[in-house]
Amino acid sequence: MVFGENIKVRKRILQLIEGLTDEEFNGTPSCGGWSPKQIVEHLALMECRIATNIAKELKNPDSPRVFKKPISVSASPLLKAYFLEFTMPTDTYLSISETKERLHQSRNYLLDIYESATVEELRAKSFKHPVFGNVPLIQWFRFVGFHEKRHLKQLKRAVELIKTDSGTVYQSSK
Repeated sequence: MVFGENIKVRKRILQLIEGLTDEEFNGTPSCGGWSPKQIVEHLALMECRIATNIAKELKNPDSPRVFKKPISVSASPLLKAYFLEFTMPTDTYLSISETKERLHQSRNYLLDIYESATVEELRAKSFKHPVFGNVPLIQWFRFVGFHEKRHLKQLKRAVELIKTDSGTVYQSSK
C-alpha cells in the first residue's frame, strides 16, 4: 500500500504532540532549533507542496518518465536536507488543534491527487527532487512518509527538550 508507512508515521507524530500544552507546542527549546509547532507546520507545508507539484506534472504532457529512485534514504538524518523557501515554518503561534487541522488538510489534498490519477499516469511522469533528480510521481507519495519519519526524530528531540525546559523559561512564538 502506498500510504501504509505514511499512516503509521503520522499517527506517531500526532501521539507525540498530544501530551503538550499549546505553549509547550509553540516553545523553542532552550538550546535552539525549531519548536514542535514549526516541525509539524513544515510537514504540512511540504506535503501540500508535493501534492501541488504532482498535480502540476499530471497535467504536463512533457513530464519525463524516469526510473525509480532510492528515496527511502531520505528518512536518514545523514542525508543533507535541502530546504525550500516555501516549506519554511513561521513563528506564528498556532494551537495544537489548528496545526493538526493543517496536517489533516494536507493529507486530504495528497489523497485527492492520488485518487485523481491512475497508477500508470503516476509512473509515467516525474518531478525533480534536489538530491535524487527527477523522481516518478508514484514515489512522491511514499516520500512524504520518509520525510515525516526523518522529522519524527527531530520532533521527539524537540518535545523532550521542551519537557526538560518546562521548569525553566523557554521562548514562545506567542
